[in-house]
Amino acid sequence: MHNLPDFLNTERLTLRRWKESDLEPFTAMNMDAEVMQYFPSLITPEQTKKMIDKIEEGFTEKGFGLWAAEITETNEFIGFTGLSVPTFSAHFTPCIEIGWRIAPAYWGQGYAPEAAREILKDAFKRLKLPELVSFTAKANSNSIRVMRKLGMTRDPKEDFNHPLIEKNTRLAEHVLYRLSKKQWLAQSFLI
Repeated sequence: MHNLPDFLNTERLTLRRWKESDLEPFTAMNMDAEVMQYFPSLITPEQTKKMIDKIEEGFTEKGFGLWAAEITETNEFIGFTGLSVPTFSAHFTPCIEIGWRIAPAYWGQGYAPEAAREILKDAFKRLKLPELVSFTAKANSNSIRVMRKLGMTRDPKEDFNHPLIEKNTRLAEHVLYRLSKKQWLAQSFLI
């Protein structure tokens, strides 16, 4: 139906469907205050299990989702990168979001942009999506840096208060970045 591949490969990573063995390291990530500092709360083991189940359902129903990411050489689970549909209403929804979450031991090694570039290719070539968005709390400079590395652009007039986060908190204000297929093709041509 969606010609969903079994996995996607980058130079150093394999992006694949979720396995039972991912539950433990993913739960550890979701319970890590440093990893979750730009989210309203930690994600419990039960919520993590439900999240994986929902991600897998999305692959079946939509032909896309958040791929588990592992280092190809060692098969170490390092987090996820992929596409999702935001569950809230805002001026830019409905839309498809590209996102990532990487375990701290693997930060600063270029894994998030490397994996995200492969997701962009899949989104624009296989899925033929016209545009992707990404958003995060204004304070999340690491994710913003990844968005910029991907060639995503921001119009400050589109920044927003996340409707699922309590107003007047440090996490409420979010930045919105966009990347159209046309922009992606232009930068791909330049590489």
